[in-house]
Formats: sequence, C-alpha cells, structure tokens
Amino acid sequence: MNNRTLFMIIVEVIHVVLCSNPKLNFREKEKEILDQILGPGRYDARIRPSGVNGTDGPAVVHVNIFIRSISKIDDVTMEYSVQLTFREQWLDERLKFNDYGERLKYLTLTEASRVWMPDLFFSNEKEGHFHDIIMPNVYIRIYPDGSVLYSIRISLTLSCPMNLKLYPLDRQICSLRMASYGWTTADLVFLWKEIDPVQVVKNLHLPRFTLEKFLTDYCNSKTNTGEYSCLKVDLLFKREFSYYLIQIYIPCCMLVIVSWVSFWLDQGAVPARVSLGVTTLLTMATQTSGINASLPPVSYTKAIDVWTGVCLTFVFGALLEFALVNYASRSDMHRENMKKQRRQCELEHAASMDATSDLMDSDSNATFAMKPLVRHPGDPLSMEKVRQCEIHMQPARPNCCRSWLSKFPTRSKRIDVISRITFPLVFALFNVIYWSTYLFREEAEES
Repeated sequence: MNNRTLFMIIVEVIHVVLCSNPKLNFREKEKEILDQILGPGRYDARIRPSGVNGTDGPAVVHVNIFIRSISKIDDVTMEYSVQLTFREQWLDERLKFNDYGERLKYLTLTEASRVWMPDLFFSNEKEGHFHDIIMPNVYIRIYPDGSVLYSIRISLTLSCPMNLKLYPLDRQICSLRMASYGWTTADLVFLWKEIDPVQVVKNLHLPRFTLEKFLTDYCNSKTNTGEYSCLKVDLLFKREFSYYLIQIYIPCCMLVIVSWVSFWLDQGAVPARVSLGVTTLLTMATQTSGINASLPPVSYTKAIDVWTGVCLTFVFGALLEFALVNYASRSDMHRENMKKQRRQCELEHAASMDATSDLMDSDSNATFAMKPLVRHPGDPLSMEKVRQCEIHMQPARPNCCRSWLSKFPTRSKRIDVISRITFPLVFALFNVIYWSTYLFREEAEES
C-alpha cells in the first residue's frame, strides 16, 4: 500500500469521525488550523509566494475594484475623490489546509501583517484614508487551496489632469493607477480579474458630471531599478451642460439683449442710456470674473472664454454706440443751427436786394431798364437746353436702403436704426458659428 492510498484512508476516517460527531466545534478547528499554518517557524510573511504551479516565476495577483461613490471632481485643483472597495487575490501554497469535507470554506483574518501582502500603491494618489467605523473595514480570507483574498474599503483623492479647451462642453478622462512599489515584474505581476474587473454602484450620481464608461488597461513602467507591474482604469466623465446653460449662457444672452434696449430709447435720454450701458457692462464683467474664479488659470483659451469675451464686446459696443449717437446728435444740432443762420442771412440779403431794386426803379433819371437775369419759362432757348439735359442724363436707380433711411432725417437716428438690426444679426451669426464649431469638435473628440 503506497502513501497516496494511506492518505486517502486517513481522510475517509477523519470524514467518518466528523460525520459521526455533529457537535464538533469548527471554530476551535479554525484556531488550530491558523496556529498550525501561521505558527512560529512555520510561515514567514517576508517571503513572497512561489509562481504558478509552484514554479520560481513571479507571483500573480488578480485585482478588481468596486466603485462605491465619486464625491467630487474639482476643476481648479484638477483632482477627484472616490470611495472604493479594493480587492486582491493570489495563491500562496504555504497556506493550504484541510477543509474537513468542505465544512470549512475559508478562514478569516483581520491582521494583514500575518500573511505576505503585495506592495501595491496608487501612483496618482494625493490623499487617502482607511475606514475604521465601527471596526476596520478590512478582511483577509484564506481558502483551503491556499488562495488568499484581501478586501479593504478606502477613500482616495486622486490627481486628474484636465484639458479645458472645450469647457463646459468637454469630456474628461480621470485615471486610477495601481503599481508595485518594490517588487519588479520578475517577482510580482498584477492582472485584472477576467470577469468584472471594475464594478460601479448602481445609480451613481455626480453633481456636474456623468460617468459614461470606464476602460481597464495595463501601464507597466520601466525605471533605473527595473520594470514594475501597473494597472489602470480610465473613467470617462461627461460634463452636464444644463447647469452652465442656465447659470452662464442664458444670463449672458439676456445681458446682451438688455444692452440693446438703449437703441430704442430717445437720444435725449442721456442718463437712462448711460446708466443702462454701464450697468450691463459691469454686470457682464462681474459674471466673467466669477466664471474665471471657478477655473484654474490656464494658458490656452477655453470655449467659455470665447463666449464671455464676445458677449462683453457686444455690451461694450452698445455703450460705444450711444457715445457715437450723442456725438452725431450734437453734430446734427450744430448743422441745423448753421442752416437756420444761413437762411436768415439769405432772407436779409434778399430783403436788402429788393430794397436796392426798388430804389433803382424809382429813379427818374434812369435811361434804361434792368433785364431779368433768368429766362422766362416760355423762353424757347431755355426749353431746348432742358430737353438736351434730359436726353443726356440717365434716370437714377431706386435704392431701397437709401429710400428707407431717408425717412430718418438725422444721422443720430439713422445710427440707432442701423444698430437695431446690425447688433442682433451679428450676435445670431456668432451663435451659429460658436455652437456649430464647439459641438462638432466635441463629437470629433468623442469619436
């Protein structure tokens, strides 16, 4: 009888004994097994497990994470906070034990220092802490075949470099990177779990973002001390645009439209037009400052900068338009005064000429009569010249714009009328160009 047959007989005897003694305390058996496999001189947590099938290859650790919540994504500091359950699983053949006919499914530990642990760290971590209310949220399970499962709940604040050129029509990719700190790939290799490597809690809600999808990948890094195994998961976030539409875009449009009310006010209402223009300009400047305060100072131009800059330009242009109208109104008044003075001078001159003519007609010593300087309408020579002029002159073509503007006699009124049409048309054209440009760029980056 060989050793294998003897071992099978012993196992059957133990199984019969256990079945015949249903009151056996398996908790005591767990203690005996832990003392046996982790006792002094039996297990050294400083030595890594062997490779696959007991070879001298690297230890293989399978990783999966469960994202419980994402509390904050900060654009200013370019970081995000996440709470997750982190799990690692590997095989350590030194921890094999007898399961007593599948009565003992696994052993549970709460002290990670008693067994060998992979030296994994989060490479893009800024801050992090464990959860220990009411008890430390961590456990280690040892299965009969020597497989070890390590699970812990942690909260992390991770860096997330962002490209804000399309802000607030942008999408951001925030990564979670995990790597070995001291063991090279010759000793330790991290692999994603084949089934559901990343799990996300249902109904995950974020204040200003939506988690569209996530991708797992490998990011092994080479340094002067060797190559280290690395895992990463990329979280693709889409910014919720409705918030910015209500808080930024619509108010800016309203301010621009309010600044156009100045074009419909009377030219003489100087206090009303000045106060309206200055108020809208200051409000728009305050709105722009508030937007920039919530974003990091970057060297490139963002989509929101283009919008606020153009809106500020339109409001400032409406204020400058009133300055031009005021100048044109004073110029019209000066011209009207000059015309009145000229008419008065002509009337005075005509009166003086009439008086001189009367004096010359009444002179009895006159030997001749003054002839008229202009010909009478019935003069044949005058009629012939008029016909020649009509033949050589071409009739003027009617111009709609000129005929329409001729209804407004003063230049100041014409400037207001032209502004009522020009400003809305240019702003509408800007909106078409703006939204078509950035929406198409967003779709291109998504594809």
